[in-house]
Amino acid sequence: MELDPARETETAWLDCQAVETWIDGHRILEDFSLRLLRGESTAVLGPNGAGKSTLVKLISRTLYPVVKPGSHLRLFGSETVNLWRLRERLGIVSTELEQRIPASLTGRELLLAAFFGAIGLGRDRTPTPEHQLRTQHLLQTMDLDGLADEKFGQLSEGQRRRLLIAKALVHAPEVLVLDEPTNALDLRARHKLLRILQELCRQGTTLVMVTHQVDAIIPEIRRVVGLKDGLVSLDGSTEDMLTESKLSELFKTPLTVVQAGGYRQVLPR
Repeated sequence: MELDPARETETAWLDCQAVETWIDGHRILEDFSLRLLRGESTAVLGPNGAGKSTLVKLISRTLYPVVKPGSHLRLFGSETVNLWRLRERLGIVSTELEQRIPASLTGRELLLAAFFGAIGLGRDRTPTPEHQLRTQHLLQTMDLDGLADEKFGQLSEGQRRRLLIAKALVHAPEVLVLDEPTNALDLRARHKLLRILQELCRQGTTLVMVTHQVDAIIPEIRRVVGLKDGLVSLDGSTEDMLTESKLSELFKTPLTVVQAGGYRQVLPR
């Protein structure tokens, strides 16, 4: 899909051009191009297998693209990334990350360790008073201050998700990328999380929601990028992209779109 020339003069935090990636001998992305802009919260939408998780791995640098002429992947304008500096500008929450957290680790320990780029606190990692204050603030923001000393394995799915978002925010990054943030959450936990994400957007965080759930797209998100078969198949404003015709084509099934309170729900047609 052609990139919008009008966006070329704007500041992008992610700039992919003709990217190709392989996993376990299978090509997942080919000739993939996408620019995501600072200050523009975006939903990356698509069915399972569309390439969404691969994109998250490219952003988190757990996967690298094929090096070839005319291809590049830049984060905040650079193809060479210092991972420590990247953590200060980019927060990522994914299922992969959740699976690496020890069940015995408390929420407070998880957040304090994040200041050192670690999962747990070791003898050589002594949090400062500033770290302690920031941790307490994030626990309160995520409505977790009463659970700070509970073990990760004892928290509900919704509490874990909010704790991981707090972890991603310890350095107050410019951009927060969430991979399927509402998966496996019940209605109460989902609504609480969505309200928190709305507030983060209003406070100036650039949010990127990577999801297959249309009803998880908060009203503050103004741009939708649709992925299908490893390519960008649609890209534009939320109003123009979240229509019955475009969503039916993206998910390859007839859909009806119902709107209420700035949210959209898709129903079978």
